[in-house]
Amino acid sequence: MRITDRFLRYVKMDTQSDENTKTTPSTQKQRALAKLLAEELTQMGAQDVVYDETYGYVYATVPATPGHENAPVLGFIAHMDTSPAVSGADVRPRIIEQYDGKDILLNPAEHIVLSAAEFPEIVFLAGQDLIVTDGTTLLGADDKAGIAEIMTAAERLLQSPEIPHGKLRIGFTPDEEIGEGADHFDLKLFGADYAYTVDGGAFGELENETFNAASGHVTVHGRNVHPGSAKGKMVNAILIAMEFQSMLPAFQNPMYTEGREGFFHLDSISGNVEKAEAEYIIRDHDRALFEEKKALFVSCGDFLNWKYGQGVAEVSVKDSYYNMKEKLEPHPHLIENAAEILRELGAEPQITPIRGGTDGARLSYLGLPCPNLCTGGANFHSRFEYVSIQAMEKVTQLLMELARRYGKENDGRNNESGSHQP
Repeated sequence: MRITDRFLRYVKMDTQSDENTKTTPSTQKQRALAKLLAEELTQMGAQDVVYDETYGYVYATVPATPGHENAPVLGFIAHMDTSPAVSGADVRPRIIEQYDGKDILLNPAEHIVLSAAEFPEIVFLAGQDLIVTDGTTLLGADDKAGIAEIMTAAERLLQSPEIPHGKLRIGFTPDEEIGEGADHFDLKLFGADYAYTVDGGAFGELENETFNAASGHVTVHGRNVHPGSAKGKMVNAILIAMEFQSMLPAFQNPMYTEGREGFFHLDSISGNVEKAEAEYIIRDHDRALFEEKKALFVSCGDFLNWKYGQGVAEVSVKDSYYNMKEKLEPHPHLIENAAEILRELGAEPQITPIRGGTDGARLSYLGLPCPNLCTGGANFHSRFEYVSIQAMEKVTQLLMELARRYGKENDGRNNESGSHQP
């Protein structure tokens, strides 16, 4: 199956996750894609195909070619869910052939435009074929582009026994977008020595760092009385929640940060005079600064309780994942090999910290070194999301070449100090 057809098939399936359900998978609609992927893997000839009936994960094997059974086991991982930030229902993708470098009118009826001025990086893709949305939903390239690339690479390797490679393991996870993709990932069953998540952005990006990440929850308990007689009696939970936000550093905000700069992100707020709730994400690449941010977040709640009375503000913080860099530094070949292949494919590697998360961060801490590869997409979690078809093809080639390189019996495990020389 062509990678474009495969990708379009996947994005038309609504697989948004939901952090409020407290189940795994968090939404049952993710199971439809999981079952489809398991069926496709079986049909293409993959082995050991497992659809986890309990948690919705998918695992499969591309067996080693003869003579390469002792090579390190390499894994490729992508997530099936899409972000809850923007609707993923009724996605209507459209192919822009040989993009001309100008604005793209996504939706004439609603005057929604993918503007080259607002998203200037798109102009560098002039001449390529882009897949865009109709401006009313996200596209789902995060991470269905990664899924399509892994599936296409697996199918081509299964059909090309002349390409030597070791045993490859494939894993598809639910609920990555809500930080739970690794919660029930069966590392023993997966059995890989090393892995890559295929969950990044523009072609050429290669990531060995993530944020340290936590979620923060604030509940403010107020007291409502008639506003005409409220003096000294009313406690307005909405205003106190706003006061909490005002106590956080104004410029430590995603709108004003880049690179390794951390932030507090107010993701949602709701309520009334009686009760208000706010959800935050807290991020920093530096572990010490991350701990300082969490402490500040809690102290803001302590101050409001001192000011308005104990119990008015309930504040909780829960760690999500940690910067994977320290777990990847002992395995430099993972980055070096991928970087070499990217250069061969015509891209100068952009080895950058992820300003977000990936299942690879948690998996690295669980013992599976797992950097992140690009997918060729951009503007994730947005109505302005897009992906390059040519980039998806090149990522597929990247995966196949990684499989070939790690198919050498002495690669990786016996060469932790540097890259493999094929």
